[in-house]
Amino acid sequence: MALPSEGDMYVDTLRIRSNLTYEDLEKTASFWATQLLHKIIDGICGRAYPLYQNYHSVWDSTEWIHVLEDITTFFKVIVGKNLSDEEISQQLNQLNSFHQEAIMKCLKSRKDDIRQALLGEIVDISSAQLQNFDWQLKLALSSDKIATLQMPLLNLHLDVKENGEVKPYSVEMSKEELQNLINSLEAANKVVLQLK
Repeated sequence: MALPSEGDMYVDTLRIRSNLTYEDLEKTASFWATQLLHKIIDGICGRAYPLYQNYHSVWDSTEWIHVLEDITTFFKVIVGKNLSDEEISQQLNQLNSFHQEAIMKCLKSRKDDIRQALLGEIVDISSAQLQNFDWQLKLALSSDKIATLQMPLLNLHLDVKENGEVKPYSVEMSKEELQNLINSLEAANKVVLQLK
């Protein structure tokens, strides 16, 4: 039996955590449910999220926060994991058929909008890009405090493009500092690969 992936466990956790959302979504009339879903997607896409004052007769403020968080997370996970319609339907099996249909219609019509917003969030993590690099390996034979040092040093020159402007950076590192940099870059690469 294969173990579930981290994404599957997250979706299952979301399903458990979203029981309140499913029950609360059932409170909404058909018109309000569709309108609410589209407004939440608008919020994901960088526009205004729906306001509590428009839904205060349906939910108290604590429930409202859970509704927004859970539905937002649900849409992001579904689109981010690129789940099939069948997998999405399994996640929605607790809802009545109208609400399932409303969510599926919203997803089909706004999936590209949500995907673009998620990609924008990833790009916003760092706008700096490495344009070029150069390195030199030097052997420090002595210093002002030690007569014989025999220590290898790496001079790393980076050209980084930030906001359309290329800025040069230079760093001198010992063997241990270089190893720390390599470990950090490998860890960052793993994170980037997980986001794909």
